[in-house]
Amino acid sequence: MNRRARTPIKQVLQADQTAELCVQGWVRSVRRGKEVSFIELNDGSCFASLQLVLSPELGNYSAASRVGTGACLSVSGDLVESPAAGQRWELQVKQVEILGVADDSYPLQKKRHSFEFLRSIAHLRPRSNSFGAVFRMRSALSFAVHQFFQERGFLYVQTPIITANDCEGAGEMFRVSTLDIENPPKNSGKIDWSQDFFGERTGLTVSGQLQGELFATAFSDIYTFGPTFRAENSNTSRHAAEFWMIEPEIAFADLADNCKLGEDFLRYLVSYALKNCQEDLQFFNQRIEKGLIDKLEALAGAEFKTISYSEAVERLQKCGQRFEFPVHWGSDLQSEHERYLTEQVFNGPLFVTDYPKEIKAFYMRMNDDDKTVAAMDLLVPRVGEIIGGSQREERLDVLQARMAECGVPAEHLDWYLDIRRWGSCPHAGFGLGFERLLMYLTGMENIRDVIPFPRTPGNARF
Repeated sequence: MNRRARTPIKQVLQADQTAELCVQGWVRSVRRGKEVSFIELNDGSCFASLQLVLSPELGNYSAASRVGTGACLSVSGDLVESPAAGQRWELQVKQVEILGVADDSYPLQKKRHSFEFLRSIAHLRPRSNSFGAVFRMRSALSFAVHQFFQERGFLYVQTPIITANDCEGAGEMFRVSTLDIENPPKNSGKIDWSQDFFGERTGLTVSGQLQGELFATAFSDIYTFGPTFRAENSNTSRHAAEFWMIEPEIAFADLADNCKLGEDFLRYLVSYALKNCQEDLQFFNQRIEKGLIDKLEALAGAEFKTISYSEAVERLQKCGQRFEFPVHWGSDLQSEHERYLTEQVFNGPLFVTDYPKEIKAFYMRMNDDDKTVAAMDLLVPRVGEIIGGSQREERLDVLQARMAECGVPAEHLDWYLDIRRWGSCPHAGFGLGFERLLMYLTGMENIRDVIPFPRTPGNARF
């Protein structure tokens, strides 16, 4: 069979007339009748499968009608209107080539499997209905991310995966080294990192923001979209050691501009999913999260409101609600606080701005009160924080003082300080975790189920 003659099943099911064609894919189920046999074939191009009708006149009918679930077939025949309910077309098969057999040990039989089980066979779970839908959504939304920024003239920047800088200052970096771990070179009793491959201590990046800022001072508006890594021993449904981040940086911008970009971006992605991923969204709406589509439609048309952190704390303290984590000024807002604000107080998306400087990173712009920084978090119902960002500190003296206050060695970030020395300008940006976004758009409750091969504490299989 010539692969170039293959018609994707998605295109077949959207056909407006009968035709002779070739399809290729994997068997989802087989039903053997007395006179004919039926095979459900799926090639991953869409959620639905195509029904193949095999008659005994077929040359290799005996072998073809006895293939197992998971087998790979190349099939040619006539596309005809189906008399069966629930489907418009079926393929009357003229020729079958069995490209790959699958015996009874194939683990994805026609029954519901738990997500925990499917994680244990991550190399096969893309063939399941749930994960086929998830990864089609992931692909579509990846394209939408680039489309949003490219339509607005942003430059796409590929920031380094290996870095000598800890952007967040939390020390949760995966170390990258070629030194002999059993006998590393030492100087005065400490590991001599100058003899390592890069001549200094390096790790996997936790963010491309700092490098992104450099490009924003040359190209005005840029974005990064790539993998980031955090050696955080958090074995929860919302944490992964490897995940993808979208981080735009905009020059000549303040916190209000940053919030507007975040609002436009999230609204665009939600609207894109509603318009272009309807079949998969219907599946998620029925099987994963009831009311998902209504939730997304409400967000796409919602008014995004804004309050300060101080006002948020005051409202939470006066609301009469008992929280697991008490609320006080200076503490970070927990998910329960964020959800209460978006679901009970404002009933929609909410920007919280101007956080205490003690709970935010060194690079955020100091406000005039010398107590808060120009930070923002975008909170949405049912999830809480989905975007976090800030206006960056563009004043050299203030940034240097803040770095000293936070214990960030200035000699490690001399290049970062240089853009404050030469041609500094107001600029701002934010980060959106792609997997967190996908969880929101699909209703999936575990981050391990929206990334192809999850990396979590104790697990790096496949």
